[in-house]
Amino acid sequence: MARAVAKQEKIVDLELTAKAFAFAVMTGDIVNFKFLFSGLSPVRAWTSEQLETEKYEYLLPNADAESTAAYKGAYVAVRSDETWAYIQAELGAKRNAQLPSELVLMIADNAVRAAKYTLAAQAYESLRLRRKMQAEFFKQADEALAQGDIPKAVQGYRIATGLSYDYAAFPEPLPKVANYQSDALRIHGRYPERAQECPSIMPEEMHTDLALNYLLSDATAVTRLREYPLETRLAFVKELVARIDPQWDVFVARYHTACTLVLEFAERMQHQKATLEDEIEEQQGHVPTQIMEALLGRTIENGLWWQYMKDLAYEHPAAVLFIGRQRVGKHEILMPRLVADSALPEVLGLAQGLPEGA
Repeated sequence: MARAVAKQEKIVDLELTAKAFAFAVMTGDIVNFKFLFSGLSPVRAWTSEQLETEKYEYLLPNADAESTAAYKGAYVAVRSDETWAYIQAELGAKRNAQLPSELVLMIADNAVRAAKYTLAAQAYESLRLRRKMQAEFFKQADEALAQGDIPKAVQGYRIATGLSYDYAAFPEPLPKVANYQSDALRIHGRYPERAQECPSIMPEEMHTDLALNYLLSDATAVTRLREYPLETRLAFVKELVARIDPQWDVFVARYHTACTLVLEFAERMQHQKATLEDEIEEQQGHVPTQIMEALLGRTIENGLWWQYMKDLAYEHPAAVLFIGRQRVGKHEILMPRLVADSALPEVLGLAQGLPEGA
């Protein structure tokens, strides 16, 4: 009779396990940290998963990461006697693990430093500290604004709004994140029947508030900022756009190109006494779509105005604040729209270098 072969128990590399935990702490990655404690974790003794495999390479630090002070500090915290004993006890228990709060707090703080605000929000929320930390960042940002330190204020507001939570999310509450594509379509969802209805040519105060609402996506933050003079809010928007979109200058150049195209179409119609619809038929078909292509910097095959809008919002979020929908014959396009001498396009560089007559 054949004898039953005893199943060999998996041996977990404790040093590699410590490195994985330290790397998650260093990078502020609460998702990977929770996974290491999960029932399917490769550092659990009863799973068939192996941390040493290529599949889990992303959980481990490379040589460069291990040489940093941040990693060394995280490793010391993980391997402290009390914390390491706690981690091993939780990994050995066949139940949902209770995360070590000291390490979770380190993760949250490191995530903030790395501008990983959704991860920071999840970590602080698990400690029931999110609202308190959010209030503290708002307070520090307002103090910076009062001192005229716009960069520090913008950074504080970005962190504070980044720590917002969406309790209506399904199937469970999640960090709230900006969705510029959807918000852009809401801003321009109704076709303006009159020029005054175009969001891009609102009065300065309303236009600035629209920009803050759209870019921050946080009503509490906008309410706080309304307490400051328009000049301060405009400087805030300028710094905010620079941080959200490092390639903003690229869009500014494209915007000016689009304005030139608008003037060229208008001039041809004036000289030829034709309609813009005639231009479409006589020239290259959808010629006015060149305006949208200029704004985006590329062509969307058979693209409609809302497709260009979504891509613009993704690549240059603030761009949608300075365009409008325009029907041209049977077609609808996006065109540059701004008010001469308006403050917001001025501070963002759109008013400088416009073609004469724009």
